[in-house]
Amino acid sequence: MNEAVEVVTQTVPAQQAGDMWGMIIYCVVIMAILYLFMIRPNKKRMAEYQKMLDSIKVGNRVLAAGIYGTVKKVNEKTINVEIAKGVVVEINKNAVASIE
Repeated sequence: MNEAVEVVTQTVPAQQAGDMWGMIIYCVVIMAILYLFMIRPNKKRMAEYQKMLDSIKVGNRVLAAGIYGTVKKVNEKTINVEIAKGVVVEINKNAVASIE
């Protein structure tokens, strides 16, 4: 009876090690799927958005924070947008949703 107990105790750690490798492989597969379907497309979308922000020029019509206006001045982090005749507001570049 003691021999049977020794055999069982010797095989349990080997089985747990196999389960650990299975869990590691499972985690790697899940991370790869997350990267392919979430992280990579988001990086691509953000690169396109940054390219759009860098292409803003004086005279462009933009939609920023729900307000349409014409760009009057472009600074490093902000733009001055004329929303009505004589009404110019300063808006953060990141608030720009689109350029027409």
